[in-house]
Amino acid sequence: MNKTANLQLPLLQAAQAQKHVTVNSSLTMLDTLVQLRVKSSTEVSAPPSPAEGESYIVPEGATGSWQGFEGKIAVYINGGWLFHNSKPGWRVWDDATSATYIYDGARWVGGAVAVSSGGAATISQVIEFDHPVAPGASHFTDVAIPANTLVYGISGRVTSDLADGTLMSWRLGVQGSDNRYGSNFGVSENSTVLGLSGAPVAYYQDTPLLLTADNGDFSAGEVRLAIHCTTLLPPRTV
Repeated sequence: MNKTANLQLPLLQAAQAQKHVTVNSSLTMLDTLVQLRVKSSTEVSAPPSPAEGESYIVPEGATGSWQGFEGKIAVYINGGWLFHNSKPGWRVWDDATSATYIYDGARWVGGAVAVSSGGAATISQVIEFDHPVAPGASHFTDVAIPANTLVYGISGRVTSDLADGTLMSWRLGVQGSDNRYGSNFGVSENSTVLGLSGAPVAYYQDTPLLLTADNGDFSAGEVRLAIHCTTLLPPRTV
């Protein structure tokens, strides 16, 4: 046997010359594939000036030196690209999207917590964004809860004071239920939001969040909000 069964690491052979080459090759593969993380999973062509050891998931539609290596892990070593086969169940952290991907045997699925061999997946994600608060009694966020999403709750933090001293609290919800995700939230910087749903709530269309001042108006400021949610991905056609 010339390679290990799982990661395909090259093995030393009896009376082999230049043993350090084989050993270094194995160490390089381990450095890439153990605690696997990549710079990106969406770039279709190799970056022009990659750093030594940078890794990428090669996506569909890859071009140039990556063409024909879709689904593999590309790592830049010693001035060239090495490609490693992906195996079902492998997980990788994507620096570009701050999400975990799971390989289902045919494709890498972002945010997946479970996948099937036919391509169905349960995707759990946190959609975080900064929302500038304009003066007024209430307003909607530009970022919306995506359609066909199950929401467990909303968390957040005030990153800049929301009031000039007269407003004491505010509530968070959606149209038709302006306190669904809680009320009496603080208006000063570093105040936190923890709005748990009593039960997961399904949204079937894009739905913005609604911020409403309690007995007053917002003056300015900013809040960082995070939507904690799950979506379902159906099986592949092929």
